[in-house]
Amino acid sequence: MALVVTALAPKAAADAAGGAPGPAAPGAVPGRVVSLNLCTDQIAMLIAAPGQLVAVSYLAADPRASAMAAEARAYRLTRGRAEEVFLMRPDLVLAGTFTTPATVDLLRRLGLRVETFPPVDGLAEIGAQIRAIGAAMGRAEAAEALAEGVEAGLAALSAAVRDGAVRPRAALYAANGWTGGEASLSGEILAAAGFANAAAEAGLEGGGFLPLELLIRLAPDLVIPSARYPGASRAEELLSHPALGRLPLSPVATDADWVCGTPAVLRALAGLIAVRDSLGAAPADGTAGAAPVPPAPGLAPGLAPG
Repeated sequence: MALVVTALAPKAAADAAGGAPGPAAPGAVPGRVVSLNLCTDQIAMLIAAPGQLVAVSYLAADPRASAMAAEARAYRLTRGRAEEVFLMRPDLVLAGTFTTPATVDLLRRLGLRVETFPPVDGLAEIGAQIRAIGAAMGRAEAAEALAEGVEAGLAALSAAVRDGAVRPRAALYAANGWTGGEASLSGEILAAAGFANAAAEAGLEGGGFLPLELLIRLAPDLVIPSARYPGASRAEELLSHPALGRLPLSPVATDADWVCGTPAVLRALAGLIAVRDSLGAAPADGTAGAAPVPPAPGLAPGLAPG
């Protein structure tokens, strides 16, 4: 099928589909949007007008990766094949900068408007990402409300961690010993919750593989593991190593809330602040626990922190 579509000229392919979908006219609000990226999926679901979002990626319905898996099941799921997307007749395709380049290129050559968005690597980038997706979808007002709500939530949670607060040393630890450094979204969640990132002591700025032997030598005050996948894998065997059991393990693990720059980050941050407080590292002003944070406007039910 891929060979067939590649061989078709844009006009012939459009005729086969019943008319060219084509990009929307300048300034027009796209009426049919398809998202191919896990993170754009979730933002699009939160801000789309009724009936505007046609399909999201199959990963959006996977609770191990998506904070909105239940909501995603209300949409058509796509594997992101160019011919599949083209036949949905979208006038806007949302993709990530790491979406298969050949797919993005082919869709553009077939006359579709494709907007790509980079991964969010820091908390301060979340609002800008939401606004950019909103602008592409013609949903600037909804995006602004969502972005402002997330930014207000982050500010309220961060107020519980002030200068002078005790900063326990923590390490994120996932399959194969992967850890997030300070220059990553997970690293910034860790810092915002009042922890010092032990990965920095190992010279891992953005992230990388942290050998178990080095983790033991670093002796962090807390190890935050990744949520386990069902079944068994050699990559996750490291998380069951007896030596890891000698270190204090966090009662919460990194999960779908940590993956993308969405309002779910508020829940991840609130949970981690509660863990920090349970270690006795209360805020400098003596208050206990994180400040309550109202749900961001437009936030899907169940995504509010707490």
